[in-house]
Amino acid sequence: MSFATRIGLLFALLASPLSAPAQAADDAGVDYEAGTSLVCDTQAQVERFVKLFTGDAQAAIRVVNAEEQNPSACAIMNVAYLRGAQVGMARHGDSAFAIVRILVVGVETGSGIAPVRPAVYFSLFGVKEFAV
Repeated sequence: MSFATRIGLLFALLASPLSAPAQAADDAGVDYEAGTSLVCDTQAQVERFVKLFTGDAQAAIRVVNAEEQNPSACAIMNVAYLRGAQVGMARHGDSAFAIVRILVVGVETGSGIAPVRPAVYFSLFGVKEFAV
């Protein structure tokens, strides 16, 4: 698989679903987003995922999780979350991704999004860069 194809797959996996996530508000008027997201315990794990990605997200996740000796350090999940602060940037070829702290407040189940105890994780969001 060519480098350009791998970059396209990474961007499609991480940027497209995350660039237009579903948005909603709870009863208190708090806005949250829902969609398929890379969810990792730490910023370093997200950075490692980006470096390892060669077109197969699950393979990169397996390596990160094995290195961390934690089978759930990173996963791709359908979650409801509140976006927090950007804590870093990751680059893969010509693509750039913001590493953002997210507060996961729900997970997708067969019958919709189920609330969970809020927990902080890290995720990626595609960044469009323009040459100047």
